[in-house]
Amino acid sequence: MTAAAFLWLCLALVAAGADWLAVYHGNRRLEVVAKPLTMVLLIGAAVAMDPDDAATRYWFVVALLLSLAGDVLLMLRDDLFVAGLGAFLLAHVAYVVGLLVSGVHPGGLLVGLVLAAAGFVLVGARLLAGVRRKDRRLIPPVLAYIIVISALVVTAYGTTRFLAIAGATLFYVSDSLLGRQRFLEARERGDTAVMVTYHLAQFLLVLSLV
Repeated sequence: MTAAAFLWLCLALVAAGADWLAVYHGNRRLEVVAKPLTMVLLIGAAVAMDPDDAATRYWFVVALLLSLAGDVLLMLRDDLFVAGLGAFLLAHVAYVVGLLVSGVHPGGLLVGLVLAAAGFVLVGARLLAGVRRKDRRLIPPVLAYIIVISALVVTAYGTTRFLAIAGATLFYVSDSLLGRQRFLEARERGDTAVMVTYHLAQFLLVLSLV
């Protein structure tokens, strides 16, 4: 890792911590600054990295830019939920392409596929039932999103790299928590848990570049 990338990561961690505190305390003004700033700094870190594969870094930067767009859309207005979901869906596609470019192994892919299938049975099916009760029109985009985030998990396991696996798994956890908050049973401080797991997932995926 380059010194510049390390500095960008440290600054991103500070911004992420500020966002977690903002969400925990309901400080909207701080959140609208800290949330997108975290992703901007992570993009800087990814660009400054000295990666094992430049093509993987390219796709990861695309994923981070789309994640930034998704963050902003979801933060602006509630009626932009589908647009934000679409941005994150495309971000996951970019991550999947980046991981595939880096190389995957059949055994790892099989393990990831089994875990993703278990995740759908335990989490995805229940979440879709909640979406059906809340707004049936959201079933197609939410189902598409579940498929793509599952593909990210499968591909990450296929790389057999710990940081990529941990990052993709935390992303799945974060999205599951977000789905629970929105479509099932919102819990106190649940939004904070969503953001902590989300940012840690992004950090780990960026770190997996080296």
